[in-house]
Amino acid sequence: MRTAKEQHGRCCVDLVSDTATRPGGAMREAMAAADVGDEQRHEDPTVTALCERVATLLGKEQAIFLPSGTMCNQIALLVHCRPGDEILAAESSHVLTSEGAGAAALAGAFVRALPAYRGVFRATDLHAAIRPSGPKSPRTRLVVVEQTHNQGGGSVWPIDAIREVAASTRAAGLMLHMDGARLLNAEVASGVSARNHALPFDSVWLDLSKGLGCPVGALLAGDRPFIDAAWVWKHRLGGAMRQAGILAAAGLYALDHNVDRLAEDHDNALAFAERAAAIPGVRVDPYPVETNMVFLDVSGTGRSADDIAARLQASGIRIGVEGATRLRAVTHLDVTRADCLRAAEQLAAAVAGTS
Repeated sequence: MRTAKEQHGRCCVDLVSDTATRPGGAMREAMAAADVGDEQRHEDPTVTALCERVATLLGKEQAIFLPSGTMCNQIALLVHCRPGDEILAAESSHVLTSEGAGAAALAGAFVRALPAYRGVFRATDLHAAIRPSGPKSPRTRLVVVEQTHNQGGGSVWPIDAIREVAASTRAAGLMLHMDGARLLNAEVASGVSARNHALPFDSVWLDLSKGLGCPVGALLAGDRPFIDAAWVWKHRLGGAMRQAGILAAAGLYALDHNVDRLAEDHDNALAFAERAAAIPGVRVDPYPVETNMVFLDVSGTGRSADDIAARLQASGIRIGVEGATRLRAVTHLDVTRADCLRAAEQLAAAVAGTS
């Protein structure tokens, strides 16, 4: 079997996203051995076990297994909101910038951007944005927190900030949803359990296909009525599956083996960031690096992000382009410390024009 790096044609260090992870041999064995049934009929024992495991992990009554994190977000919006409702979220949040205006297209709701530092908005700004009820105004209905915050540099929402936002949300009678795509990265980085992060939220989801290394899948959790409503939307959107235990087995394996090792990804990201910051014209922004994401401002190099990325690609390094002069590198279980050091060396060469 070819390695993940060999599958890219040339030995490749893939820093584009932690979604680049591929299931290892032991995970594949767990998938092959999975006990399966019809998931739509609630007859797949492995899916049931995973849902119960994640519901307990997040301190919720129930969880539902879905194909993707975006579907988790969109189903949560569909359950919580009605056409014309307003959703409040950070200006760089995934639900606003990266889901094809799904809130508007599907739920008939719209997302209003809140000013936020590294994706973390203040309770005072949230309070000021909540509209008074009236026949001429949209109904402010839902607040969304993204943990960790992708465009904020993989930043972790501090638990105190979550509690303050939750208190303001509750005082206004609104619902609260967590986009928990990288919630376990936040747990590992902060030392605060996923359960405590998730406790104030009406709904929360956890991604399996990023740092946990699964090939596909995410789980959305909440109370029983919320999950009952989520099942309706799961069917409507084509997210119901059959013998999905093969995929759920990967999730169970990941929760057993791939959580604590997220700390390695964080350490590797920091090592890459420190070396990248020493390259003339390159600035790590935001800094410090909190988890497994490194954003680089290369405006001082005189080269475009596309040019640098192309030079890195030619050297066997894949990196994300986030704008004209902005790059993103994401570490994960298929990237070693040696890979990160090599990537930093090649970045220096690309900037210097010697690669």
